[in-house]
Amino acid sequence: MITLASDFGTPYPAAMKGVLLQRTDARLVDIAHDFPRQDVRTAAFWLREVLPYFPPATHLVVVDPGVGTDRDALVVRAGDHTLVGPDNGVLLPAARRLAGNADRAEPALIDEESLDPVEPTIDQSESDTHGQHPSGGRSKTFHGRDVFAPAAAAVHEAGVEALESLEWLTPTTPAVDLVLPSPTLEDERAIGEVLVVDGFGNVITNVPGSILDDLMRVRANGETVPVGETFAAVPVGERLATVGSHGYVELDVNQGRGDEAFGLEPGDRVVLKPVPDSDD
Repeated sequence: MITLASDFGTPYPAAMKGVLLQRTDARLVDIAHDFPRQDVRTAAFWLREVLPYFPPATHLVVVDPGVGTDRDALVVRAGDHTLVGPDNGVLLPAARRLAGNADRAEPALIDEESLDPVEPTIDQSESDTHGQHPSGGRSKTFHGRDVFAPAAAAVHEAGVEALESLEWLTPTTPAVDLVLPSPTLEDERAIGEVLVVDGFGNVITNVPGSILDDLMRVRANGETVPVGETFAAVPVGERLATVGSHGYVELDVNQGRGDEAFGLEPGDRVVLKPVPDSDD
């Protein structure tokens, strides 16, 4: 299995799939191609939360605002999984979780010039020249197709235990890392920040859900809201705090958008404080 994740939208992922299908009969599974554009942290968070539910696979990840620059290209062995993508931090949070231990996430540099070049399957001598690289080489702006897809196909075909056989890979340390921020827990307060906002408008913080244990209400940035185990714990259109499937506190609205109701976006500070039952 090869999974694909990017911020490309459409149709660019189709070109990556075309390259993969030329080189491997792996099952191709889309994770998402609508990550916020150039938002490495959001992609890293969701990959960390989603990829552990997959069986061993090769994960092709392209959220790459530095495409065409001197940033490196990586393959990271993480337990029984491998991740392929840019060296900008997007791979490491998921790799650490997949490996089960940070020391077992093993990055290697891709020698891009040593990869087999990507070519269209049509006979160019019998077609027009639209779409050809004027330089006759790799695109400077689409490494997803020309670097990462062929690398992912080769990694899949070699297998996780035989990555050393790929001559265009060189073990390296360290890779660019991205560590998601941790909250500060002091007295009865939790001071954190918004990690991401999902497509429903749910505001996902980095505060552990355990702080809501046994609470009926919580004060979020000074505003008191009920705590509920489900969205339906409050009437439609009402705000609440709950614990998401990832284990963090969310600030949400039943059948509405929490980001709009709370006036929050990724990176914003969030202060949570319990409200005693006796506090009106």
